[in-house]
Amino acid sequence: MKASDSSSEVSLAERLTLHRQHVDAVSYLLAEWAHAIDQNRVEAIAGLMLPEGRYTVTSRFNHDRGLPMAIIDARSAAQLRDRIKSMRLANIYQPQSYRHVVSGIQVLGQNEAGLLKVRSSFVVVRTLELMGDSMLFASGESHDLIDLQGTEPRFAERRMVYDSRAVETLMVIPI
Repeated sequence: MKASDSSSEVSLAERLTLHRQHVDAVSYLLAEWAHAIDQNRVEAIAGLMLPEGRYTVTSRFNHDRGLPMAIIDARSAAQLRDRIKSMRLANIYQPQSYRHVVSGIQVLGQNEAGLLKVRSSFVVVRTLELMGDSMLFASGESHDLIDLQGTEPRFAERRMVYDSRAVETLMVIPI
């Protein structure tokens, strides 16, 4: 889903029906992702993915041009778990925490496999623990494919598209 993609293949009435049917489960999943990261339970986000789920973080510049470069590209929940384990054990970085604000949640339709196409906006504020400074770290839009066919909703794909062309510093913690 590119930022310029429209949902013209699905009428507004159909999108509204899908949205009304599924917005609670979708909103809960998005909130659980954000809270897991914000509460330093980052390991939990891999459990919100399907085993073969994909998680990417890329710039709007690259996304809009169809360029494959992403600063995070985990092609399975296991790969995401490995990245988080590395973050905990091997990476050296200043202690920090995130606070997410998620808004504008829209269920746009379903793909051929029955996965919900969902778009939302996000803002992430980062607080550096040593100095206590808080600053805007990232803002953008997420493009998700969500599977509701199991016992709990799961991400089949989570693509975080941040607005700026650069990240101010190393992105260690997933957003």
